[in-house]
Amino acid sequence: MQDKKRGEYDHYEVQNEAPLLDWLLANVKGSKNKIKDTLKGRGIKVNGKIVTQFDFPLEKGMKVSVSKSKRNDLFKSRYVKIVYEDQYLVVVEKNVGILSMAAGHSSLNVKSLLDDYFVKTRQKCHAHVVHRLDRDTSGLMIYAKDMETEKAFEHDWHYIVYDRRYLAVVSGEMENDEGTVANWLKDNKAYVTYSSPVDNGGKFAVTHYHTLQRSVDYSLVEYRLDTGRKNQIRVHSADLGHPVCGDPKYGNGDDPVHRLCLHAYVLCFYHPVTHEPMEFVSPIPAPFKHLFK
Repeated sequence: MQDKKRGEYDHYEVQNEAPLLDWLLANVKGSKNKIKDTLKGRGIKVNGKIVTQFDFPLEKGMKVSVSKSKRNDLFKSRYVKIVYEDQYLVVVEKNVGILSMAAGHSSLNVKSLLDDYFVKTRQKCHAHVVHRLDRDTSGLMIYAKDMETEKAFEHDWHYIVYDRRYLAVVSGEMENDEGTVANWLKDNKAYVTYSSPVDNGGKFAVTHYHTLQRSVDYSLVEYRLDTGRKNQIRVHSADLGHPVCGDPKYGNGDDPVHRLCLHAYVLCFYHPVTHEPMEFVSPIPAPFKHLFK
């Protein structure tokens, strides 16, 4: 039953055993969707610890705290937003200007921000990088909380991840509505990735593209990857004669919004432990949209 309110949470004591979501729906006021959003948004604590697992087993005497807003705001960073968290993994939305993991001394990176957050929230885990985005690419990423989950992603990536799409603003007006680029990618000694139509000892890379909007100067293009090679979209865009805007390495100097115009906006995967489909969409960055008004 509900007892006194403290801070921005309502506090309850569990009287009967039940899975967490069932208990919340039976005991907490609010629509089913709001309660589910609060659970997903890390706004539920059990005995003081954040729980996002809907079937977490509650026992008599446990204390449940329910956030009055849909989100628990213990994680604050202008570079990273947590969009989903459970006991096995975290899905984040990364801003431009931050590395996926450390490189060299004291570099700002997502992994160390998550590790600090895990310490603050008394979670005995570390962030394990599952896949990376370049410092200047924004969008959705997965981090595992333990080695087993990280290994599951590593070993079965192509089975687990069933849809991964990027948005890019590219230079010039795209000729085709859709198409595919397939070739071999290899780094030279200066770590610049170059492509070859024949096997050059590099890795085979396949990118499907779909033009969403055009103007005389720029096009908004969706890319879907069959392979996840280093700099794949940036090189394949340049191969099409329409490099990604703001790309200092493979671009043509076009830089309308003063950033690399590449954003990881769709990420869909089967949860490596529960096997349920997980689907995330990140909004199109506002500066991209403004170019097509």
